[in-house]
Amino acid sequence: MERGRLGTLCPMYGYEQNPGAGHAGQQYAPPQQGMQDMHGMQGMQGGGAYGQQAPPLYPEPSPPSLADAVRAFTTGSMSAEDFQQIFSTSKVYCPRGDTPGFLALHNTQQPVIPMFTTLKELRRYAGKESKYFVITGAEVIDLLPTGYGFVLDMEGEHRMVFDAKAVEEMVDFAMRRMYG
Repeated sequence: MERGRLGTLCPMYGYEQNPGAGHAGQQYAPPQQGMQDMHGMQGMQGGGAYGQQAPPLYPEPSPPSLADAVRAFTTGSMSAEDFQQIFSTSKVYCPRGDTPGFLALHNTQQPVIPMFTTLKELRRYAGKESKYFVITGAEVIDLLPTGYGFVLDMEGEHRMVFDAKAVEEMVDFAMRRMYG
C-alpha cells in the first residue's frame, strides 16, 4: 500500500493530515488558525501530531438558561414559541410540602403554582431550608392540574404569570410540535 495514494486519517486521531492525498481528488480542509486557543489546545499549535495542528472542536452552542429566557420573553425580545421550547427542556424548581405534589396558591383569581428558574430564586421566596423538587418544563405542562396556572420567579425582577388558559395553549403547542 502506498501511503500517499490512499490518504491518511485526520490528526484528531493522531495521524498525519495530507491535504493532497485520497481517492478521486478527495481533499481535506485544513484546520482554521487560532481556534485551538478557544478549546484549551495551546500546546498543539505548530506542532501537533506529526507537525500538524489538530482540527478545531466545535461545541454545540448552549441554549439560553431559563432565567435568560424569562428576561428575554418579558422584555419582548423572544417569541412565545422560542420561550416554550427553552422552557420545556429546562429545569424548574418547585417548592413542596410534606406530601408529594405541587403547592398551590389559592389567594389569587385562579389558583397558581409557584415555580422558579433557579434554586436561588426559590430560596428567596421560600427560605433557605425549604423543601423542593426539580422537574422539566415539559413535565410541568404534562402534570399541572387542569384549571391551574403557574408563576415563574414570584419574587424575581421578571416575574411571569401563566393563567390556566395560557397553560392550555402551552399544552396545545407542545402537542402540535410532537404530533404535527
